[in-house]
Amino acid sequence: MASMSLSFCSSLTTTLSHKQTTLSLCKTNLSFLSPNLSPFSHRLTFSSPRLSASSLVPRFSETEPTLVETEPKPDVEPSQAVETTNEEPKREEIFAVVMIGSRQYIVFPGRFIYTQRLKGADVNDKVILNKVLLVGTKMSTYIGKPVVPNAAVHAVVEEQGLDDKVVVFKYKRKKKYRRNIGHRQPNTRIRITGITGYQDSPAVTLS
Repeated sequence: MASMSLSFCSSLTTTLSHKQTTLSLCKTNLSFLSPNLSPFSHRLTFSSPRLSASSLVPRFSETEPTLVETEPKPDVEPSQAVETTNEEPKREEIFAVVMIGSRQYIVFPGRFIYTQRLKGADVNDKVILNKVLLVGTKMSTYIGKPVVPNAAVHAVVEEQGLDDKVVVFKYKRKKKYRRNIGHRQPNTRIRITGITGYQDSPAVTLS
């Protein structure tokens, strides 16, 4: 038994000594390889600024959301929209046929027309047109024979101007004769303000 125990101890010592030798060999290998690992360490130190720069940028996964306390807003009733429509006063549905010079015009209150030049009329002057041939309303018509008695059209002169240019060209062949002349007819713009005085004349009702 003693011999067996001695042999077992000797085997343990030999295994332990073998392990110590292997560890010492590994240490020597690592020390031998340490110069070769220096470039990698240099590379790691070179790339370290990039890592530090990237570490400065905040990441959404790392940062926690900040909670901001907001006060509850009071319930505000929707303001009622006030409809403000600039409605013009309704004008009387009436028209008239008036003669100015040698031409006839259909006129409506509130509208303007261009007529031939009214002599002696300046801007903003009030004009009364007495040659009213016909007056028409929504329900009746007043026909003149040839003029509606006591009817008058009131107007205001707004502008004294000229019509568009008309070219007058004359030519005679084989005579070296050519004439190119332009002409602009003077006109007057008047705005109709009202039609009065037709109520006393006989009317033709529309059935």
